[in-house]
Amino acid sequence: MSDIETPIKQPITGHDIEELETIELLFFAYRDFISDPDRILQNLGFGRAHHRTLYFVSRNPGMTVAELLSILKITKQSLARVLRQLIDSNYILQTEGKNDRRKRLLFVTEKGKDLVLALSQPQSNRIQNAFEATKPEAREQIIEFLNTMIGSQK
Repeated sequence: MSDIETPIKQPITGHDIEELETIELLFFAYRDFISDPDRILQNLGFGRAHHRTLYFVSRNPGMTVAELLSILKITKQSLARVLRQLIDSNYILQTEGKNDRRKRLLFVTEKGKDLVLALSQPQSNRIQNAFEATKPEAREQIIEFLNTMIGSQK
């Protein structure tokens, strides 16, 4: 028996072709959806974790670090590094909780808000253009599809 693997020269099958095509479309849509923000982030020395952190803190002012960890589903160590960079760069402000000083509450600063808007604008444009290119009733179906893809926990 040989240890050399045989190359597979045909596209994979074994799943419904529509499912495979949908997987491919999701890969391409995600690639393009994040491409503009990635360029902005790269110029700042930041990555996608910084974007997600800024986004969710801006949408949930005063959220705790624990709540953010639950949303992002990343390690505490990874979040600590990202948060430290965002705090040190004055994009996020971390304060003590009023009732429980052990809690750390997170807020975007004005500088953070401006960055979130700059990162979101090209994404909003893509979404708006895509919705304009589809039938009006398709928006609800698309949102329902995406919510179903997310599963039980956001």
